[in-house]
Parts: sequence; structure tokens; C-alpha cells
Amino acid sequence: MNEAEFHCDGCGIILQTKNPSQLGYVPVQALEKRDEIYCRRCYRIRHYNEIAPINQDPSVYLQKLDEIANTRSLVVQVVDLFDFSGSWISGIHRHIGKNPLLLLANKIDLFPRSTKWGRLKEWLRKYANELGVKPVDIILCSANKGVHIDTAIAAIEKYREGRDVYIVGTTNAGKSTLINRILKEVAGLDAIITTSPYPGTTLDAIRIPLDDGKAIIDTPGIVRKDRLSEWVCPTDLHVIMPKNTLNPRIYQLKEKQTLFFGGLARMDYLTGGRQSFVCYVSNHLYVHRTKVDSADEFLAKHHGKMLSPPKDPAQLPPWKKHRIALSGKEKQDVVISGLGWIACGKEKGLLDVWAPEGIQVVTRPSII
Repeated sequence: MNEAEFHCDGCGIILQTKNPSQLGYVPVQALEKRDEIYCRRCYRIRHYNEIAPINQDPSVYLQKLDEIANTRSLVVQVVDLFDFSGSWISGIHRHIGKNPLLLLANKIDLFPRSTKWGRLKEWLRKYANELGVKPVDIILCSANKGVHIDTAIAAIEKYREGRDVYIVGTTNAGKSTLINRILKEVAGLDAIITTSPYPGTTLDAIRIPLDDGKAIIDTPGIVRKDRLSEWVCPTDLHVIMPKNTLNPRIYQLKEKQTLFFGGLARMDYLTGGRQSFVCYVSNHLYVHRTKVDSADEFLAKHHGKMLSPPKDPAQLPPWKKHRIALSGKEKQDVVISGLGWIACGKEKGLLDVWAPEGIQVVTRPSII
């Protein structure tokens, strides 16, 4: 038996039986007996929730993405609505060539019921157009909860026109969860592809045959190191990645007040009238309010303790300050990629936002 012909059904990596310490290892007896074959890493994730971080080279996955341009296929980009800018693939239109792009905006189950979905969809379309992308359609869905999956399936079938379907996205956008949900809805199959909250679960392309001889291809998640979710350890990741509908936390701030988001980021409200700041972060993340004048001392005393995650602040780069001026013309969101966002009021103001160096901190028109 030539083991190089076999790939893990969970992550797509080529299987090997020689070295248990290397990726793709599977015992010989498992390779010979099972209809579905999973490498040791996938087996431990699926059965014991053990997560081992993988050192990834982002350029390798981008090269795999470039191969799509030479195919005739429908490309489905899955984006994470909780971290939209951080889950966008930069230059996606250049990677996929002339193939049509269907945009699936995932994790709508995290948003409050009061969300104006039509407005959100138009915001997504405008954002994509500004980046040079014109999707054939935009579908709002939740792979985890199965919301609007039937609409997503119908759209994929409509726009693929008998072609292969490539599912692309950044790590943690929900690509593999989406495919598992589609397989359950269409064929009644239990989860086949390994999923976990830790970046880099899918290691190589996974090809799922369709009845017409074509296939759905799950691709490895594109790594973006400008998100906090790429930096924290698995235990801390469970705290910052929301699993349920967000409970917005409202703070009426005066000048010279600070909000700490665990020990991962900080917002100083420097100048401006008293106004509301609504925090959309994981319900499990501790948010602490204090005064700007005492914030440095408070951080030094409590970082990694009361102000956690992270349990070990040394695992992250040092903080960098981002000066943000609120225009007072419209409501704005301050986004800390991988952590969430703060919806600001309409008043003019000046903020300092502190986050680990290299983490994306941006503003946008309010989406809620």
C-alpha cells in the first residue's frame, strides 16, 4: 500500500506511518482498516479536543490560492462577520482570476436580533466593491447554527453552473464548519472535516466529490497575523472567540476614562463630551473601567491576573498606541481585529487605542 496516496479526511494532509512526531501520522492498522481515515492530530482534536498549534508559512497557502486562477470554478469566500476586515483575503480578485466569487458572510448568530440585515448586506457589498471585488451574490448565514444554509446551498448550485466549487477564507472564518453543515443538510452526513477554534486546522485541500463528477474543495485557511486570534494560546482563544449571541456592553464615558479588554487591549477616551461606547466582544471577556491617569499603574499590577487573557502577557508583542479622532458626523466603530469592536456615539472625540504591535486597529461606519 502506497501511503502517499492517502490524505487525512479531516485536514487534507498526506498521511504517513513512519514518524509519530510529524504531521500526518497514522498507525498502519488504521490506514488499512478504516473507511474514514484521520491523522493522529485530527483524531485527538475530534475525540479529546486537544489542540496543538502549528507553525504556518502564510505564503504557502497563498500559493495554493493562486492555483484557483487556472481552474474553471465558482469561488466561495467565507468571511467572519464578527471580524470582517480581519477575515477578508487581501487581493482575492487577483488570486482567483476570472472565476466568479460568491460571498458568504458567516456567524450572523452572534449578532443581536435588532440588527438591520439589509443595511448590513449593503455595507458588505460597498466594502467589497471598494476593494475591487464584485460578488455575484452575498449570503448572510450561520454555519454553526444552520441559519440560511439552504439559501447558501441554492446560491452555490445556481452560480457554479456545473463547475467545481472552491471554498476559501482566512483561518477561523468557518469554511470547514460550513462544508460539514452543507454535507449534513444535503446528504445527512455527520461532520467529516475536522474543525476547531484554533487557526490552521485544515492543512491541505480536501476534495469532496459531487454527483456530477465535480467537487467541493475545502482549502487551508489563509493566515493573517494582524489578528489577536492568531496570537493567543488555545485556552485564551476560547475566551475571546464568541460562541453565542453578543450581549452589547454599554459604557457612558467621560473624558479621561479607560476601558481594558482583559489584558489584550485598552481604549483611553481623551477628549469629548460624555457619550456612549457600546462594546461588542465575547461575553466571556472581562471589561474593566478605570481612569486614564491610573491606567498604566493598574495594568502593571494586574496584567495577566485580573486583566486576562492573556495569562502570560509575554506571549504577545508589546502594545502600540493608535490615535483615533471621532468625526462627530456619523456613528463609527473602532475595530480591534480578532477581539471585536467598540461602537462610538455621534459626538466628536479623541481616543487612544492600545493593542499588541502588528494587530489591526481600524475605524469604519457603524454596522449596527
